[in-house]
Amino acid sequence: MTLTPTLYKIVTETLWQQARQSGVFHGAGIDLKDGFIHFSTADQVKQTAALHFAGQSGLMLVAVDGGRLGDKLIFESSRGGDLFPHLYADLPLAAVLWEVPLPLDETGAHIFPELQP
Repeated sequence: MTLTPTLYKIVTETLWQQARQSGVFHGAGIDLKDGFIHFSTADQVKQTAALHFAGQSGLMLVAVDGGRLGDKLIFESSRGGDLFPHLYADLPLAAVLWEVPLPLDETGAHIFPELQP
């Protein structure tokens, strides 16, 4: 199985602004609680948004080069047995490929850009 090198993180604009200012992302509340930063693959991120961020505005979608995260990135079984990427370290902003706002449509669903696997 080939694991996807581009990973995605949904984060509030406020937390992401703090990360930009410090040059590193330490994680959101759930990440800090669990001891790792939760990521999704391109195939997983829309479901992650629907399950954990439904109707929430003020979010950013951050694309990360998983190949730059080294051996602290581990794919572990989670929701439905899928392998989810977990980073057992802070996220250096040098690994970020791009970031975009994640707006809502008229039904309250998030509007995603085209994603690269």
